[in-house]
Amino acid sequence: MNEHKPSPDPEHRPVGDMPNEAFRARAREAVEWMADYLGGVGSYPVLSQVNPGEIRSRLPTAPPEEGESFDAIFADFQDTIIPGITHWNHPAFFGYFAVTGSGPGILGEMLCAALNVNAMVWRSSPAGTELEEHVLDWIRGLLGLPPEYFGVIQDTASSSSLLALAAARHRAYPEVRARGLSGLPRGRIYASSEAHSSIEKAVIALGFGTEGMARIETDDVFRMRPDALRAAIEADLAGGAQPVAVVATIGTTSTTSVDPVREIADIAEKYGIWLHVDAAYAGAAAMLPEHRVHFDGWERADSIVFNPHKWLFTPVDCSILYTRVPEVVRSTFSLVPEYLRTAEQDRTTDLMDYGVALGRRFRSLKLWFVLRYFGAEGLRARIREHIRMAGVLAAAVDGAPEWERMAPTPFSTVALRFAPEGKSGEDQDELNLAITDAVNRTGHAFLSHTRLRGRISLRLAIGNLRTRSEHVERAWSLLQEEAVRLGSA
Repeated sequence: MNEHKPSPDPEHRPVGDMPNEAFRARAREAVEWMADYLGGVGSYPVLSQVNPGEIRSRLPTAPPEEGESFDAIFADFQDTIIPGITHWNHPAFFGYFAVTGSGPGILGEMLCAALNVNAMVWRSSPAGTELEEHVLDWIRGLLGLPPEYFGVIQDTASSSSLLALAAARHRAYPEVRARGLSGLPRGRIYASSEAHSSIEKAVIALGFGTEGMARIETDDVFRMRPDALRAAIEADLAGGAQPVAVVATIGTTSTTSVDPVREIADIAEKYGIWLHVDAAYAGAAAMLPEHRVHFDGWERADSIVFNPHKWLFTPVDCSILYTRVPEVVRSTFSLVPEYLRTAEQDRTTDLMDYGVALGRRFRSLKLWFVLRYFGAEGLRARIREHIRMAGVLAAAVDGAPEWERMAPTPFSTVALRFAPEGKSGEDQDELNLAITDAVNRTGHAFLSHTRLRGRISLRLAIGNLRTRSEHVERAWSLLQEEAVRLGSA
């Protein structure tokens, strides 16, 4: 590492920013590196090979007193930081939900950083506000949602769901904004046992406590059971609790199962409960007419979350919260101090009114670049190809001795497990974890695991623009090879 000695570099001046001529030259260097990286990302090990604490051990204990040369900084970026990167842009990244920082999205992000605007009120960035409104109208149409849905970009689905459930709390307890929850009936939020952990975090953050989360049983393919939901609501009403919201998921994290949203919407409507739909991963598939069946009823939701940074090739972070009751969301969060009042506020949208954050990045710019560069048909073609590759893998798993598919594959994620005869469930669990670790350590593929019905299941999620059939085939071959090697040990 650089020893932080004063630099005679002519780029440094006593005051002010990096000189523009230096910025121009250094930006070109950085872009050249980025282009080489994106073109050759497949040559890196997908999973970082460093040990815990290794990156920090290479960093100086204190920041430099004198400015350093860009050459030194960029050299350390390559030598110290890159080894500690797990490459989400890698074509063989199959863990969690695969993402892509696409070329046009990256360019949009670069321009966003250069503009450095804060679109908190319309005046502070007219283009930041109006482009966000317009682009989210485009996406709403692509997803087949009705025009009354109003969208706002947040950072992640965790934030979007938190805001949606806060609005649900506001509607269930109109007095909560002034009085808080003290003295009010205890609230309950319902979600399936397969719902994302961010929902429970939101329940905790909103003051309901872990006991305010009702986990509803699922059926044999991991979908929320409407009869169990109805029974839970009736029991809570009889016990004096206040049903606040129900969260239906289209594309759960472990299995990408699809809750029966229309039936859940009927129940939510009957009891006057807010319906939030978590389609953070799978929402992109609503662009495909042949997959609209999975989204039946979501147009009745009070709020929907969809993450373009998952399967719409937009760099992290970019999460959309749609709501058909924007006035409720606004009344939940709007707080306008005098210094943020403007002459045009009654004629414009102030995005700060629809969430906790006052500061708002120009995230719609990169999303606009992605939509325009690929076009609707280009996006659909890429999503279809991911679903096709997942179908091929699912069929291969179904035909492989001693392997089993743990759930249906409605989208592009395959849940699978090595289940050799003669081994107990616990032994199979240990073996599957060992297989995952062995495959990941090769650096040729990365996948994650989950638990289904108490048993370890492996997940292979396809969603990267650079993924081709050969990457999926290689991952499947590695899984089989390690299963044979470790299973016979």
